[in-house]
Amino acid sequence: MKTKRLTMEEDLKKAFQIRKEVFVEEQGVPLEDEFDEFDNLNGQCEHLLVYFEEQPVGTGRVRWVDEFGKLERICILEPYRKFGLGKVIITALEGSAQERGAKKVKLHGQTQAEGFYKKLGYQSSSNIFIEDGIPHLLMTKELFNR
Repeated sequence: MKTKRLTMEEDLKKAFQIRKEVFVEEQGVPLEDEFDEFDNLNGQCEHLLVYFEEQPVGTGRVRWVDEFGKLERICILEPYRKFGLGKVIITALEGSAQERGAKKVKLHGQTQAEGFYKKLGYQSSSNIFIEDGIPHLLMTKELFNR
């Protein structure tokens, strides 16, 4: 398992394919809602891929919003879930946020993943809300020096 910060369009396309498969095809998110103005390599956010046996199987990004690092678009292809890759992605994104000076991170977590995020130190910070037809919670975490 390894992560790679994306600096090349070729790798960003791999991340987009994973997101399309998970969010659009599997979860029914409209294609036009999945991709946005932050889906580029111009420094507004940092994208990464996670690899399992040399294959890119998961992705996520961190965007800088106020004093927060906002973790977004975190997903893993279905056959590769349960290998601990979610934790690998979250840890890498938190590290990137910390490198940019963020003291806190937040995310919109799907309610079905609330337990996973809580195990990683996140706290639920909102009532349930619907995003693209899927129930979510705002979750936050304080970052400490690693």
